[in-house]
Amino acid sequence: MTNERIRTMAFWATTILGPASFVMGGVLILSGSPEATAGLLHLGYPAYFGLILGVWKLLGALVIVAPGLPRLKEWAYAGFVFDLTAAAASHAAVGDGAGEIAAPLLFLALVLASWALRPAPRTLVDVIAAKPTADANVRVERVPTLSAA
Repeated sequence: MTNERIRTMAFWATTILGPASFVMGGVLILSGSPEATAGLLHLGYPAYFGLILGVWKLLGALVIVAPGLPRLKEWAYAGFVFDLTAAAASHAAVGDGAGEIAAPLLFLALVLASWALRPAPRTLVDVIAAKPTADANVRVERVPTLSAA
């Protein structure tokens, strides 16, 4: 097996276990699951906050697994980092045990691994690369990206 194939398999494994798992959380929250609502209330958040979290979790997971959309993928990954670090901090703030604090951090590790293992077409590359040519002139290439324009 080639290194690229191993990397791709690791990307999808961490993506399914990390970012894509946000689909389950989003559906539970949006379905009005009593356990999800109780969890939000336990952490000191109003019940309506679940609607906001649920929508963004679903949209973020869909963007990450969809082809293309590199800029939106960056936003989705960032949102998951904010969500998971806030979840760990919220559990710590209300005095929950180490397991409740560590669980979001475990998912954070999967999200970060998924981000780090992304194949090139799934990354946001918006740089200008200067490459000297044989006659010492500089040729500038702009790597195309999706823009909001």
